[in-house]
Amino acid sequence: MSLDEILMEVEEKMEKTVTATKTEFASIRTGKASPDLVSHLRVDAYGVTMTMKEVAAITTPDPRMILIQPWDTANVEPIRKAIEDSRIGLMPMIDGKMIRLPIPSLSEERRHDLVKTVKKLCEEGRVGIRTSRRLAMDEMKRIQKAGEITEDDAERSEKEVQKLTDHYIAEIEKLMVSKEAELMKV
Repeated sequence: MSLDEILMEVEEKMEKTVTATKTEFASIRTGKASPDLVSHLRVDAYGVTMTMKEVAAITTPDPRMILIQPWDTANVEPIRKAIEDSRIGLMPMIDGKMIRLPIPSLSEERRHDLVKTVKKLCEEGRVGIRTSRRLAMDEMKRIQKAGEITEDDAERSEKEVQKLTDHYIAEIEKLMVSKEAELMKV
């Protein structure tokens, strides 16, 4: 594996970590309705597991309500079950061929709990980025010992990996600050 390949791979892994963290943050309820809250949920439909957005239209008619309209009315029950089994803490109300998800206001205590969850997810993202950095550094040391690159090339590449690490950790930090502000806004 060449240095360029190592750098491209580590950057790709770090980008995926940031994307995964962003997805996790989107699934945390902020007191206002958002399709992102349920669009990623897995629903058992037609004998396979699909995401909610693949089996239903998800809309937010007002800031406190998510409306889910399954493409096929046979999926109303599997969608209800997926919502109840998830960790979003909302109770679905079946209204004929659609499902309504009322979003209650968050208490101050619940907001602080959610901020703690966001910080935990942020730390998991940082750990993922650091793990990617460590694996890249180990690979560079391995190819340096094998004589495939010089010590100067390895050192320059290590600095580049550190720059990438700092950049992606800062990106996760920005996401965390934004999510905390969103959660604490009444």
